[in-house]
Amino acid sequence: MSEQFSRRDFLKLAGVGAATTAILTGCGPASRYVKREPYQQMPEYNSVGQSTYYATTCRECAAGCGLVVRTYQGRALKVEGNASHPLNLGKTCARGQATLQGLYNPNRIQGPIKHVRGDRLYDSFSNPFLDDINNAPANMTWDEAIQVVADALKNYKPNEIAFLMGMAPDHLFDLVTDLAKATGMNAPLRFGALSMFEARATLSKAVENLFGQPGLPFFDVGAAQTVFSFGANFLETWLSPVSYTRGFAGLREAETKMRGKFVQFETRMSSTGAKADHWVPLRPGTEGLVALAIGKLVSEMRGGAIPRAFSGVNPAEAAETAGVELVALENLAGMFATSNVLAIPGGAALGQSNGLEIAEAILALNALSDNFGQPGGVYLSPLAPDQTEYSRPASAEEMRTFVEKMAGGAIKVLFVHGVNPVFELPKSLGFEVALTSVEQVISFATFPDDTATGADYVFPDHHSFESWGYQRIATGTSQPVLSGAQPVVTPFFDTRSTADVLIAAAGLAGGKFASALPFADEVEFLQAKVGALLSQAGGSFDAPDAATFMAYFQQYGGWFRNADARITPDGSGVLNSNLSGSVAEFSGEGEFFLVPFVSPTLAEAGANKPWLQELPDPTTTVMWNTWIEINPETAHELGIENDDVVKVVSELGEVQAYAYLYPAIRPDAVAIPFGQGHKAYGRYAESRGANPADLLAAHFNKAGDLAFGGMKVKLEKVSSAERGVGLSRMESRMGVYGESMGEEH
Repeated sequence: MSEQFSRRDFLKLAGVGAATTAILTGCGPASRYVKREPYQQMPEYNSVGQSTYYATTCRECAAGCGLVVRTYQGRALKVEGNASHPLNLGKTCARGQATLQGLYNPNRIQGPIKHVRGDRLYDSFSNPFLDDINNAPANMTWDEAIQVVADALKNYKPNEIAFLMGMAPDHLFDLVTDLAKATGMNAPLRFGALSMFEARATLSKAVENLFGQPGLPFFDVGAAQTVFSFGANFLETWLSPVSYTRGFAGLREAETKMRGKFVQFETRMSSTGAKADHWVPLRPGTEGLVALAIGKLVSEMRGGAIPRAFSGVNPAEAAETAGVELVALENLAGMFATSNVLAIPGGAALGQSNGLEIAEAILALNALSDNFGQPGGVYLSPLAPDQTEYSRPASAEEMRTFVEKMAGGAIKVLFVHGVNPVFELPKSLGFEVALTSVEQVISFATFPDDTATGADYVFPDHHSFESWGYQRIATGTSQPVLSGAQPVVTPFFDTRSTADVLIAAAGLAGGKFASALPFADEVEFLQAKVGALLSQAGGSFDAPDAATFMAYFQQYGGWFRNADARITPDGSGVLNSNLSGSVAEFSGEGEFFLVPFVSPTLAEAGANKPWLQELPDPTTTVMWNTWIEINPETAHELGIENDDVVKVVSELGEVQAYAYLYPAIRPDAVAIPFGQGHKAYGRYAESRGANPADLLAAHFNKAGDLAFGGMKVKLEKVSSAERGVGLSRMESRMGVYGESMGEEH
């Protein structure tokens, strides 16, 4: 059907009924044929001064929050949370608000490209500052691009073809999984730097070890009386930050219940830790030992036999090893003994060589509160409505195995979508080098990211606001949720849905490829998948037929079960477990523990959005750069002052950044945010700051997660900052550091 087919023409043919209703709301599957005009051409269904709203899903991280986007005359203007979405209930984070700057980013890839590896991607286009961005040419047609994909599928053996995808369990992952199963290709691999820093593999493995079933835990922060968090930055980037922020508001709410208390154990004070009633600075890798010590002290205070899980620890020795006072642990144990406590193991604690043991020890504390399956306790997250088993992203160790296959020549065709492994993986894993051993690399990147510059072809996907789709919600809500996505604007450039490209290419390849994807387009595939929910009762809406169901699915932003489906874990044997109080092992000969942490504002993919670059970091107020957090006492001993350029050296490499004297970090540690340091990714991100992943060794814990917190580093002062050079930040230097106080001006 022609894209010039107008809404009025469709209504004439459709008459009245469900299909008409769907089109009038802009949510039905047939609306893919309607051209949403930009403001230069007033579309007939718009009225001056009136906006149109579309429900969709945020794709800035893998949490899957529901959005409502306000559009006016064909342009997306404002993003808000979908109040009906069970995950975020109308709220968004800064990254969700900044999605618009991805849609309108001047360095978006504007069409299919045949590319020379290593070349700058946007050299092929006109300079947006000098020429009309809409006239920027691509050097291939989409027919040629689809033929390239079809030839790759047809001309290589199935086991030589691999798909590397982002963290989100979405419709594209399902499509590629179906294609792989039907043709014998390698199963698609999901990965993201956030899953690495969250230590998802460790968390799910600990759950399986303690409770006998795999899953991602759900921590009911909102109904808790007291929260003991061990390195969980749940107000920033951990698992589902908007959902947990709402839960934290419930913890602190004092009108209908006693205001809850919050204790944070970590090496450097995170933005989450800054909200705590008690902040306890621990030596890295001792979190499990401290958890066991608290468990033993609580058991002694309550009387009776000491559970086996805590019997092997000496609290005094644990306190000394962790670098805290025993009396502090005793006071916290007293708080625990008289309150229902929720204990949370976070990524900063689990990213150690003993991360699995730490996770088990912290989860075992919940057995003392007997809170498994109780309000304010620990649950297992419900599966999505169409899901039968829990599936997590790949661990860093699994990624290393994949990289070894690439380097050995076993992978001859690599498709990359939704992830930037050249930037997100540590250099020590060797992905960038291994990429040169792959005969053909095809990227579906929307932006000219670090990995796309190493590809032979770049076939840009639509921006998420130009796309159809769905996503399973992994955690953060009590209800099973399949979150829906739909275009809110017409694609601005000559991009194309990756699902449509694969469907068309499979048809050209013929045989088992065509049989695996027998769909006309992406929307037909979505209808086939989502339509299976039509017969399921107890959902957020009902519909008389598949077409109406699909229309409602887009209109409401997905389909959700109404009932609480959280799973109560079997914790009956937890207190009788043999838990280890081992201390982490560290690599490197430096004297300082390296604490890499995900930037709360940029995370892994926000550096190309100036709104996020300009947003002050919550604890330091630094913008547009990378900094190294150093305790003032340590800095004084080394002769380092604010804004001095400092070199951080590990056994793998070195990075340079400005010093930031940060009193809320242990003197034996330094911290660097992850989010900057791109070699590509557009004008706002390229060659800005440093990437701490370059310092990390390929060491893993027993669950296969990277021991990113297990590095020792050296510090070297490079130079003092000249006047006018240094970090850009919002804070008052006089107010924070007392600089210039008492001087006459």
